[in-house]
Order: sequence, then structure tokens, then C-alpha cells
Amino acid sequence: MSSLKKKSSNSGFSLLELIIAMAITMVLVTAAATLLASGLRMRTRENQKSDALADTQRALNIMSREIANAGFNLNNNGIVVADSGANKIRVRSNLNKYEVDNPDLTSLQRNSVMDTEEDITYYLNEAENTKYLVRRDEFGSGSTVLANRIDSMNIYYFDQKVIYTVPSGGAASDISFSSAQVSKENAKYIVIAISVTLDAVGTPGSDGYQPGHSVLLCSDVTLRNWDLRFY
Repeated sequence: MSSLKKKSSNSGFSLLELIIAMAITMVLVTAAATLLASGLRMRTRENQKSDALADTQRALNIMSREIANAGFNLNNNGIVVADSGANKIRVRSNLNKYEVDNPDLTSLQRNSVMDTEEDITYYLNEAENTKYLVRRDEFGSGSTVLANRIDSMNIYYFDQKVIYTVPSGGAASDISFSSAQVSKENAKYIVIAISVTLDAVGTPGSDGYQPGHSVLLCSDVTLRNWDLRFY
């Protein structure tokens, strides 16, 4: 009789206890999966944001450096007026005019801007619901995509350094200023504003939802060769 009682006291969980344990486990697993999915969405969004901003900042640095060289060894500021505007700019510079370490250059090459890296155009192109910044070397390596996921690019032309403001909030896409722009052939100072827009992730009200967000990157460029034509 005692052995039967001992065997009964060591029996397993009842069916009700198993059901309760499984229900608790499922709730915990569901909560953990939801948190994990939300975390992954946030990480993906941050990675996209970092990549987009890094690409655009690199492109803006290249663009600013080459525009600053415009007009080198020329008798104007280097801006090609007919091919430049609010969303596109073409600049020229005669980089090899006094390049003494390259005896193979002809007199025509030294006195023209029809060589590689001397006639550059920057513009936005649109394809498959996205815009990307393109650098085109008119007499050299052709076109190169510098950055994508760009919402807008605005270029402003001034004759002196200006003070501008960037609107606050998540929808900033352009700058504001009080100074008047000048004609492109008289420009000495350029401001470039590029807006990078990240699309919304998820559905409003759902876990892990992240609204759309815009980041505005700006660059001030002084055309440092503009006054050299007067020397």
C-alpha cells in the first residue's frame, strides 16, 4: 500500500497545468518576437539613415571642392551660365595650363578646358521613384552616381557670404535667407542645400512604426579663383 502512495505522489503535471504553462510560454514568446522585430526595424532604419547621410555628405564634399576650383586659369568665375540653374551646375577650370611635369600636353590642351576633370556638371536624375546625384565629366570619365535617396537639391548664387537658416522639424527640405541672389556670371559665393528623405517604416499606431524624416545637408562654397582674373 505504501509503495502505491509513493508512486502516485511522484506523478507529472496535470493537463490543466500544462495548458497554463504553454499559454504563458506563448505569451512570452510573442512578446519577445514583437520586441525583436521592432528592434530590427529600428536598426534597419538607422542603418539606412546612416548610409544615406554618409553617401550624401561624401558627394557634397566632392561637389564643393570641385566647384571651389571653378575659374582656375580662366577669365571668368568658371560657371557655365547656360547649363547652370537652381538644380544643376556646370563649372570649368583649366587645371593643366601650367602643368610643367607633363611634356606630352599640346598647346591646345594647355589653353582649353576640354580635358578630363576640367568641365564638370552636377545634377539630379530621377529613376524608379528615387533621385540620385550625378557627376558628369564632359570630356573625361563620363557620368558617375555619387549618392541616391535624395529628395531635392537647391543651388543659390551670391556675390558675398550670406547667413541662412534651416527650418526646424522633420520636413526641412530647403534653406531660407534674406540676401538677394546675383546673376551666375557674377557669383562669388554658392550655397548648396541637399535634402535626404527617409520613408516611413510600418503603419501608424503599430509597434516599431517610424514616420518619414528629412535631413538637410548644406555646404557653403567660395569661388576662390573669381578675383584672380584681375591680377
